[in-house]
Amino acid sequence: MGKRPGQCYRECDRPAFVRKKYIHRRPASRIVSFDMGNPGGDFEVVLSLIGLERCQIRHQALEAARIASNRYMGKVTGRNNYHLRIRVKPHHYLRENKMISGAGADRVQDGMRKAWGKVIGSAARVKPNQPLITIRTNKDDIKNAMKALKKAAPKFPTPCKIRFDEIDPELKRKLGYGGQ
Repeated sequence: MGKRPGQCYRECDRPAFVRKKYIHRRPASRIVSFDMGNPGGDFEVVLSLIGLERCQIRHQALEAARIASNRYMGKVTGRNNYHLRIRVKPHHYLRENKMISGAGADRVQDGMRKAWGKVIGSAARVKPNQPLITIRTNKDDIKNAMKALKKAAPKFPTPCKIRFDEIDPELKRKLGYGGQ
């Protein structure tokens, strides 16, 4: 049986389930690393990808966004010219009550009786305007960092925008950026 689509787990419709005491087989997180590039570098500009809505992001989506943005930054700017960090951690466990399908399944299965479900994955709970991915880079590579974040944005189930966290005011005026 394949995975359900991400839209089944996008909404935060239940209380968070983080009690590891009741989980016997915890699924491994697919996120390989939360920090990429040059973490100790001294960079001038910090850009963040911001999630605009409250939602849950599965760990597969976080890993896909990390791969897309890291691969682009590594290819275009080089490993030592940026630091990329995934800012959310998948702590919430997702459960699924698997149902039997096919002929005669209604006589075999209990249906909704004791429908707690088994853990099938983990997700990060995101609040509105929370940073998802942050890239620190030099002012020469701002456009490349913005393009890398744009490549990561479609992987998430929430609309996203790019925000400058730290930037020189003169450089901000030169770029014509009048946002936050």
